[in-house]
Amino acid sequence: MNRALIVIDVQESFRAQPNWDQIGNPKIAEPVNRLVRLARANGDLVVWVLHAEAGSGGAFDPVNGHVRLMDEVGPPLAGEPMLRKTSHNAFTTTNLQQLLTEAGVRELVVCGIRTEQCVETTARIGSDLGYQVLFVTDATTTGPVGGFSVEEITARTKAVLRDRFAAIVSVAELE
Repeated sequence: MNRALIVIDVQESFRAQPNWDQIGNPKIAEPVNRLVRLARANGDLVVWVLHAEAGSGGAFDPVNGHVRLMDEVGPPLAGEPMLRKTSHNAFTTTNLQQLLTEAGVRELVVCGIRTEQCVETTARIGSDLGYQVLFVTDATTTGPVGGFSVEEITARTKAVLRDRFAAIVSVAELE
């Protein structure tokens, strides 16, 4: 096993927020599930990551019940790690790097929610740690931020990652 699929923050917390109706792809579970099936068929490691903000009282506070995979995603199989992070990337506050090292992983496929935030940040750090990174843009989603549309944010993310931090790919290209 030298490849891992990292599924980042595809969780109910986002749907519990009032701005979910502005999300670029509310059916994000569909391309994510395609990637999960592909990874499992290839014998790749699948790692599930959820964002939690304990004590915040908001949608990411585990006590409110939203810090769980979206109902349409998964479920994880036995042996597939489920990590909880408290930072914007999947490495800093988890044992992800240790898991990947122990499994002999050299290549990461990243997908999930907040294209420009948690998914992009994970891709950048993964690249800095020496992993080959595949950023699956059509298996990510986000909402408008700072006056920028979803399309503008996605185009910017692809531009800054491409050929520096990650290869930009689609689900269909991986299939």
